[in-house]
Amino acid sequence: MNFFPVIFCISIGFLACWGLIPFIRRFIERKKGTVRGGEFHHTHKNAVPRFGGLALAAGFAAVAVSVLMLTPITVTPITTRLGMILGSLAMFGLGFWDDIKPIGAKVKLLGQFIIASAVFAAGIKIEMFKIPFLEQQLYLGAFSYCATVLWLVTLTNLINLIDGIDGLAGGISFMLMCLLANMGMGVDSMFTTLLSAGTAGAILGFLYYNFPPAKIYMGDGGAYFLGFLIGTLSISNSHKGSVAAALIAPVFALALPIADVTFAIVRRALKGLPIFRPDRKHIHHRLLDFGLSRERAVLLLYSVSIVCLLLAFGVFWLQGRLLPLLLGSLFLIVVAAGRSYGLVKGWMAMAKSISLRHETRYALTLNRWLEMEAERCDSISKLWEDFQFVGAKLGFSELTLKLEDGTRSWKSVEDREMAGELRRTRHEMHGGTTIEFAGDSAVLPDKLFELLTELAAESWQKAARRWEEIHSAPVKFASAASPDTAFYKRKLQRLHEPSIAAGFWNRKGGLAEPAS
Repeated sequence: MNFFPVIFCISIGFLACWGLIPFIRRFIERKKGTVRGGEFHHTHKNAVPRFGGLALAAGFAAVAVSVLMLTPITVTPITTRLGMILGSLAMFGLGFWDDIKPIGAKVKLLGQFIIASAVFAAGIKIEMFKIPFLEQQLYLGAFSYCATVLWLVTLTNLINLIDGIDGLAGGISFMLMCLLANMGMGVDSMFTTLLSAGTAGAILGFLYYNFPPAKIYMGDGGAYFLGFLIGTLSISNSHKGSVAAALIAPVFALALPIADVTFAIVRRALKGLPIFRPDRKHIHHRLLDFGLSRERAVLLLYSVSIVCLLLAFGVFWLQGRLLPLLLGSLFLIVVAAGRSYGLVKGWMAMAKSISLRHETRYALTLNRWLEMEAERCDSISKLWEDFQFVGAKLGFSELTLKLEDGTRSWKSVEDREMAGELRRTRHEMHGGTTIEFAGDSAVLPDKLFELLTELAAESWQKAARRWEEIHSAPVKFASAASPDTAFYKRKLQRLHEPSIAAGFWNRKGGLAEPAS
């Protein structure tokens, strides 16, 4: 094989992405309002631009044009080519829209299904599955649409879910692109080979700025784009008949993220949390809690992923043969990694989480209330009073909130002796905000205390961000609503008396009795 086109496409992708990111960062610095603050589950304390996906998409577009010019229409029809290229760019557009202005999960999921359906209509579809052990081919028929759309949507969201630490999603996507480029050679598809290689070059250009400490994130746009492209390339490489190997190999390469996401979904479901709610319990969060730096954490995850990648190459090269042996090896690797990261221990403790479901629902209700109250409050000090109400209802004994312009504390007024040890924890969030919680261990056991502090800290961040968006003022104790937003106070004055929460402060203690 002539490797010059491969090197050329890698160079095009790398230079386009690597060269564009500095311009994007300079533009964002001038338009600081376009940078969304970090989410509660993010590990960075300061806001980082989320528009790295724009550079990835631009690099991919440059590679796609080059590949269309370099490769004849033989193995891959033009409709399949355009469906793969335009579908991936459309998926990027959906995620990029969410990066600019958050849209609902239902809207995003509907958009993903529409784009995946359009790609299916373009001829990118899973039509049959080769059973490895029986050497039989199972034709899907009418189920082809369901299998294709489910595969594409799942991979799209999987890459987005693992994008929780600098360099992780980009590094794993780079490994997948190397695998897919090799698979393209195996089925004699120059188009998918060059497209995968060029995208791998673009990811390398992105990782130059995304490796810890990250200067830019890929955002939902970049994650959706990469996940969807991986899905379409794996389907395209399966058209030569080896469907099992072509579709199972990427699953092997993604074994660690799949296991992590599966544990996360089960963990949230048992606790009564929304299954797609982000949290700080992923593998990379555990590594950071163990004291590893971001660089060492991501390198350790890379090392495990590389072993899984080698098994994925084995699956494809052996065309599904020795699959039981490879599956057993993969299982041992995932279990060993999970035990080392404390994941297995967390799994054994999940059964105890069922008893937390009631408290979780109660806390989530208070969180929604606080976020709505942020729209009614005319100052951050008022919002802090409402947060004290939330803390009291959840059973905390003390709260301490540190903002840029000062620190304020609250203690329950209940005059009683502590029945247990006073446990403390703190959450540091974006913008320098720190919240410290204290609770009686007899009232709030370990697991419940850990869960409620996380939910309460997240509720403050969401409410404070909502207040900041409405009033266009910094989150400081001295901040108050400007005259043009004071209509919130006038409009809801009868519903938002200063003592609105005071009358409810009788479960765990409070500030005062309701005003007469």
